[in-house]
Amino acid sequence: MFNYLRKRFTSHITERSRRRARLVSKDGRCNIEFGNVEEQSRFVFLIDIWTTILDLRWRYKMTIFISAFLGSWFLFGLLWYVVAYIHKDLPEFNPSINHTPCVENINGLTSAFLFSLETQVTIGYGFRCVTEQCVTAIFLLIFQSILGVIINSFMCGAILAKISRSKKRAKTITFSKNAVISKRGGKLCLLIRVANLRKSLLIGSHIYGKLLKTTITPEGETIILDQVNIEFVVDAGNENLFFISPLTIYHVIDKNSPFFHMAAETILQQDFELVVFLDGTVEATSATCQVRTSYIPEEVLWGYRFAPIVSKTKEGKYRVDFQNFSKTVAVETPHCAFCLYNEKEAKAKEKKGYDNPGFVMSEVSETSDTKM
Repeated sequence: MFNYLRKRFTSHITERSRRRARLVSKDGRCNIEFGNVEEQSRFVFLIDIWTTILDLRWRYKMTIFISAFLGSWFLFGLLWYVVAYIHKDLPEFNPSINHTPCVENINGLTSAFLFSLETQVTIGYGFRCVTEQCVTAIFLLIFQSILGVIINSFMCGAILAKISRSKKRAKTITFSKNAVISKRGGKLCLLIRVANLRKSLLIGSHIYGKLLKTTITPEGETIILDQVNIEFVVDAGNENLFFISPLTIYHVIDKNSPFFHMAAETILQQDFELVVFLDGTVEATSATCQVRTSYIPEEVLWGYRFAPIVSKTKEGKYRVDFQNFSKTVAVETPHCAFCLYNEKEAKAKEKKGYDNPGFVMSEVSETSDTKM
């Protein structure tokens, strides 16, 4: 019993570690790490600060958002305090009754911070205000107002752009959990189901795939993550899809397919990752969108097809049952593509007739006379 549990635990850990070794996760995130990047290359990310801010996660973006406003308010609060200190407007200097301060009612660092906040966000309570006594205070007011507009525009624009990114539209496009291999139209095909969870369409949708595997060139060079194009087809064509209901895309396993030499018994022993891409334009925003997912050998089921998902109600409406979206049904399937094509060639040869041009038919005359 103990050996059985240990064996199951070891196989579970091995399978789990193998499932993690994938370039693209099921939700489309890329599992890649960059190492030994030069410092000069890191500086490029600061030059392209807009894209860097957009690519940050929400927790880092909100930290930068809050720090930018609080930091600017506090920095200018210190400058206003310095102006008041140099002009001797603070109560600790005991200014005379006829003394006109640069900024009215700044009594310390706290009041200077509040005036900085009111100035940058254009609140203007009217209790604290700049006088015409100091040219420095006037220029500082103008500089803070302009810088405040820039900070507001950049940070609010970054938040709005983050929310409206087409990447979020990809969350409402889903792929089937597994890919299946079965016969379709008399050909052995690899099939994947994809669905649009929104009623709005993706305009100009295009589906294609990449097979990632490790290959060794004839020169002995080992190429990790070598990419092989995988063409997917839909019955209505793979360009400008009418993507209102779930579609089943398929790849024909012919002699040019990298799956041609695989079989039902050996596919689990293969080391590959099939990455599927769906590109399109969001109908509401006209922004381009890309959805990705991947399949490893354990997620490719040989000898199965997808269960029906679309039905028609009595009221004449079309109903999509997503409970059967990833459900598969076992069907009779050749255990390899090579065997299917050999079987077709054998049947074709049986139906064909061959003429022998050297064959000449001669008639033999029968005689009724018999010699005794």
